[in-house]
Parts: sequence; structure tokens; C-alpha cells
Amino acid sequence: MTTGTGTGEPEVDGGRLRVATVITRMAAGAGGVALRGALALDPDRYDVTFIAGGQGITAGEARGPAEPAVLSGAEAVNDAPAGDLLLDAFKAGLQVMRLSSLVPQISPRQDAAALRTLTGLLTEGGYDVVHTHSAKAGALGRVAASRAAVARIVHTFHGFPFHEFQARWLRAAYVRAERHLSRRTHAFLAVGGAIAAQAIRLGLAQPELIRTIPPAVAGCDAEPGPWSRGLARRRLGLPPGVRLVGTVGRVDYQKAPEVWIDALAETGDDVWGVWIGDGPLRGRLLARADKRGVAGRFRLLGHRDDVADLLPAFDVFALASRYEGLPCALIEAVGAGVPVAATAVNAVPDVVVPGETGLLVPPENAGLLGRAIRYLLDEPAEAARMAGTARDRLGGRFTPEALGAVLDHTYRWSIAWN
Repeated sequence: MTTGTGTGEPEVDGGRLRVATVITRMAAGAGGVALRGALALDPDRYDVTFIAGGQGITAGEARGPAEPAVLSGAEAVNDAPAGDLLLDAFKAGLQVMRLSSLVPQISPRQDAAALRTLTGLLTEGGYDVVHTHSAKAGALGRVAASRAAVARIVHTFHGFPFHEFQARWLRAAYVRAERHLSRRTHAFLAVGGAIAAQAIRLGLAQPELIRTIPPAVAGCDAEPGPWSRGLARRRLGLPPGVRLVGTVGRVDYQKAPEVWIDALAETGDDVWGVWIGDGPLRGRLLARADKRGVAGRFRLLGHRDDVADLLPAFDVFALASRYEGLPCALIEAVGAGVPVAATAVNAVPDVVVPGETGLLVPPENAGLLGRAIRYLLDEPAEAARMAGTARDRLGGRFTPEALGAVLDHTYRWSIAWN
């Protein structure tokens, strides 16, 4: 039962809502947005539980069949892999669960087990809202929430599991599945306007039920300058005077690591490269760097907790992704005053406006990406102009507080009208 607040926004009797956030991989990107949004909610009005999959940021097997199907609290984060934000959620005082059978890849046996377990958890939990993130958790979580008769189901599109580099039949199958799932969803959120527009165009969400949200990042209050740049470069141990192109992200097919290395090779022998992150293609990335003759001036740093402190070291932030939502690392780089060269995919042009706030190139074109990077390095005045404009346009749009306000409205408005 709902009541009016006198402000035009419906309110829920009883005040405090129980929210279950279901996500496949609780790692940077989707995991970061989900966590920062949850922490921005008023704890006097919300009781949030995170239910995350059995894998962390690095590749690996899910917990074996002898392990419990669900781990809760401290057991769920025991021996958490580097970069697994479920530990951060636990430390922040949120309730956490680890579902061993919820894995990113398609696995009929584990998917069936995950659906059964999720349905039981959501039925027993008495949740007012179930909020799903990412493709696998979005599918299983929404079906489970529907079977558990949860009245308010919200899904966030951080991107899509389909893209132009897949076989046409596979892409069509994903689209059909998402259309089916939309009938079990009461509200949609999309990280970036282009993602929301594509969801509407493909019939994955009804126009009146979807809202664009910011990929909330930590505050970017510090002014870029020589001090932060010098400190970041000392952290990286760079030789004096080198020009540096860097990126941040999971080393996987989506991020096109081989294209990124090829672009670095196109920039010239005086440019160094840094990749912050880890993932299943790390071996291929390092082999590619060796093959292209850039291994001596390239560093793969793996997972780091000090990304914000390292970004000012970059002369250019380069994004080679084949498909994206709107990556938090891109927003963080812009906030640090770093010029950007990126692929023109999905919601990236929401932030990178060609010639105004950065340079855009087609995906899978290392030559053009390398050329864009080189231009920003060789034309520092133009690069600084674009970086300054991009930073000015961020304003307060990408803060956790802004995201929290959207979540608050979405959760309570969807309750009022379902």
C-alpha cells in the first residue's frame, strides 16, 4: 500500500525498503556502479543485500560442488580475489551473499542451479525490490524474482550481451531473450543515453519505464596539475620525460587488448604504455606486446586499488573497446584532466564528443586509434583544450549522490505504480 508525500512522488507505508541487488561479477564497472549507488541510499530508508556470483575479477572456476551453494557474511568474502567489491560492500556494513553457481559464461547445469537457489533466496528474504545488474544475473535474477512473486523488479543495462562482432543468430537470440525478460521488469535503468536509446529501439524496454543513470565515480575535486602528475609518475616508476598512454579495464575480448597494443605500436618508439587491470587474456596481451616490439615500454599492472592516484600520470587515456556501456574509468580519466582517445561505441560518445572533449575512432581500427593518440601527444594545447572542456562538462552528473537520487525515485515510484 502506498501513500502520497504531497510532493507528487508516491511514498511507501513503513518507510524502510528491503532491496536485493543481484549481480554476476562484483567487480569494477557494473559492480562499482552497483556498490556506489547502494551506499548513496539513506540507510534509514533502505536495507540492501548484495547477492553476487561465484567468480571475482579474475578468470577461474566457480566453487566446487562440495562447497555450500550460498555463502553469507564473512564466509562470502573469505579469500576474495583482488578487485572483488563484495568485500567492500561487507566492510561498509551491507549484507552480502556469494552464490557459487552464478557464473558469467553460459552453463546449463550451473544456470539451473543458480535459478533454483536464487528463487529460494528471494522467496525467503521478503524483499520489496530486486535490482539486477549484468546479463546473466539480469536473466536469472529477474526470472527468480518473478517466480518469488517480488512485486518490484528493476534491471540496469550497463551494456548488452550482444554486439556487432557476434554471429547474427547469436545476437538475435540474445535480443529475443531480453525482450522476453522485459515483460518481467517494472523499471529499467541504463548507463548512458545511447544504451537507453538502443534498448528502446530494440524493444527491450518500454519508453516510459527506462531512465538514464550516471556511472557514479568517486569525486574528482582535485585540480589536475604538476604535483599530482609527478606523484603518479613516481608511483609508476617511469623513466623521466617519457610520454605515456594508458588504460584501465578488464583484459578480455570486450576491451580489445590486441587492438590497444597495436595502436601503441603505431605511436612511435618514444611512447610508453600502461594497462591497469587483469583478466583472462593477460597472456595474449603480453604476447602481443612482445610480438609488436613494445614489451620493453609496456607494463601490465594488474588490479590496483589506487587507480585514481595513477591516472594523472597519463598523457592520453586510450579506450579500444569493441562495445561498452559508459565505463567508470573513462569518467575518472576525464575528471583527472587526461585527454581521451576512444572507440565510438555505445554510450562512450555521451562523454567523448569528437573534437570537443576528445577524439573518437571506429572499433577494431588500431591504425586510427594510434593516429588519434599521436595527435593528442603532438598537439598538447589542443589536447589540453579538449580535456578541460570534458572535465568542465562533468559537473555533478556522475557522483554517487546523483545515482542514489535516481535509485531512490525508481525504487519507490515503481512500488507505487505496480
